[in-house]
Amino acid sequence: MSNPSFLSTAHGTKVAYHRSQGTSPGVVFLGGFMSDMEGGKALELEAYCRRTGRAFVRFDYQGHGQSSGVFADGTIGLWLKDALSVIDELTQGPQILVGSSMGGWIALLAAKARRARVKGLVGIAAAPDFTVRHWAELSDTDRDTILKTGKLEVYSDYGPDPYIFTRALFEDGWAHRVNNRPIHLDIPVRLIQGTCDPDVPWQTAMSIADNLTGDDTEVILVPGGDHRLSEPYDLKRLVRVVNNVAKDIS
Repeated sequence: MSNPSFLSTAHGTKVAYHRSQGTSPGVVFLGGFMSDMEGGKALELEAYCRRTGRAFVRFDYQGHGQSSGVFADGTIGLWLKDALSVIDELTQGPQILVGSSMGGWIALLAAKARRARVKGLVGIAAAPDFTVRHWAELSDTDRDTILKTGKLEVYSDYGPDPYIFTRALFEDGWAHRVNNRPIHLDIPVRLIQGTCDPDVPWQTAMSIADNLTGDDTEVILVPGGDHRLSEPYDLKRLVRVVNNVAKDIS
């Protein structure tokens, strides 16, 4: 793992990133909740972009990986600001946003905020509005814990550290809902989704596609696919999809 560069943002985050110069459209990878830029999907896309001479950026949100801040202080709105700063300061020309899980939510928000720059979007188990669904699935006891203490720690199969869900995260997530109404984007969108994803139901990809108003949206269902979609054949599929979107834009 090489040392990252850092971008100091106007809103206070010191964003850790790796950037490869190259041709456009460039590719920006947006990771998931409590993930970082050192995962298999980010590195596979970086290798693809270097082989083809395409510009690429991967980065960590505030409180993730090697960026500044505490994870529990983060919200969708803050992480969106991190992503927009990366797009504005570290990229040039048209971009393809590739968002994994929560990164798919942030990618949709960023695409709407930077219509002149974002010309393609690929979601991998995209999870827009996941905080709304998660709140609805919590027990009354867990909801009371969040309302009284401001946070809830939940252990998962993805690592030893607990996932921290804060009251601010849920409230901010509600304010940043995107999949509860038409999503006005007229760009190529590809949604890769496993049918056996335990965290994001495959129907989520279908609802995103239904809400998108553009005429170039495809849902790619992976039979038996899990949430991470990080097996070698998954990574090959991801590269193929991103490469085809780049060709369409070019």
